[in-house]
Amino acid sequence: MSEAPDRAPLPVRRYIAAGGVVVDGDHLLVLVRPSRSEVRLPKGHIDPGETAAETALREVGEESGLWGLHILADLGVQVIEFDYQGQHVIRTEYYFLMDCSPEAIQKTAEDQFEPRWVTWQEAIDLISYEGEREWVRRAQAAYAAWSGRPSDAQPSA
Repeated sequence: MSEAPDRAPLPVRRYIAAGGVVVDGDHLLVLVRPSRSEVRLPKGHIDPGETAAETALREVGEESGLWGLHILADLGVQVIEFDYQGQHVIRTEYYFLMDCSPEAIQKTAEDQFEPRWVTWQEAIDLISYEGEREWVRRAQAAYAAWSGRPSDAQPSA
């Protein structure tokens, strides 16, 4: 007699997203999402016809209210897998290091997010998900190389 599996496999949902690690001097932008008790980096779905960089700039603008940012570096790509609302999600993420230049324009952020400026180490400590903490580590190395000066956090193990 064979045993039935504990549960049927979850349906798989795949999508591609892009986002940004926004830097202003020794601080970077995180988004607090009180409804889910999360601290995140800005990102979102790539729309048809958009490049990953265009999406990253748009999503950062929509979620944080910051527009007119400059991309300093491409931080690469990683694939994240997780279960959410009865689905197994496979998300391919592209991230970019962005500079909050004096030309940046602050508008109203999406209601679901509270933008906050924190130090590198605070970001690593506060961000809810390891995949996004990895983006902060990559951004930290890229920013140190770009600016020629170290930031205030040491990469965590």
